[in-house]
Amino acid sequence: MPIQLVVFDLDGTLIDSSQDLADAVNALLRELGAAPLALEVITSMVGEGAAVLVRRALTAAGLPPETPGALQRFLGHYGERLTVHTRPYPGITEALDSLRAEDRMLAVLTNKPQQATATILDRLGLARSLSLVVGGDTSAGRKPDPAGLSQIIEQAGTNASSTVMVGDSPIDFETARRAGTGICLARYGFGYRFEGTAFRGDERFVDAAGELPAAIRSFP
Repeated sequence: MPIQLVVFDLDGTLIDSSQDLADAVNALLRELGAAPLALEVITSMVGEGAAVLVRRALTAAGLPPETPGALQRFLGHYGERLTVHTRPYPGITEALDSLRAEDRMLAVLTNKPQQATATILDRLGLARSLSLVVGGDTSAGRKPDPAGLSQIIEQAGTNASSTVMVGDSPIDFETARRAGTGICLARYGFGYRFEGTAFRGDERFVDAAGELPAAIRSFP
C-alpha cells in the first residue's frame, strides 16, 4: 500500500528552533544566577518536551533540577521569542508542497506544547500544509509513547502500514517502531544521535529537506 500519511516531528525536522530555545533557556538561567550554556549543549537536550529540557539545563548549570517555577518561567521566556530566529529548514516548504501534490496527508507530532506549536506553524506559513497537529501536552501524551501517532493515524482514516514518521531523534525512531509505521530520519537537524542504534534496514535517511519527497516515494 502506498504511503498515505506523513507525520513530522517539529524541532530539528521541520524547523530550526535551536537559537530561540537556547535564548529562552539562558534567560531562565540568568534569572536564577547561573552562567549560560552553549547553543550546542542546549540543542542536545531538546526532544523530550519542555519539562525535560528545563530539568536537563538546570542540572547542567549546577542548579536543582526541580527548582520551583522553573518550567513556567522558561515557557514565559520562550513564548516571547517563538519565531525570533526560528525558521523552516531550507527546502521544507517545497517538500511539503510536493508531498501534498502527491495526495499525501501531512501531520505534526511533537513534544512541544500544543499552543506554541500552533503559533509557530501559523507564523511560519506551515499550518496550511498540515491536516493534523498533536502537541506534547495533549491527552495523547508525549513521544516515545506511540499514542499520539496512533491517534493521528486513526483521525486520518489510514493505518500504520501506510504511514511514515519523519524525525531527527531516537525518540522519533522509537515512537515509529512502537506504532508500527515506516521511519525516515533527518540527518540535517539537531545532530545525528543514533550511535549504536540497531537499524533493521527498512529505514530511510535524508541529508536535506529536499530529499524528503523521493524518500517517501521509495517506501514500498
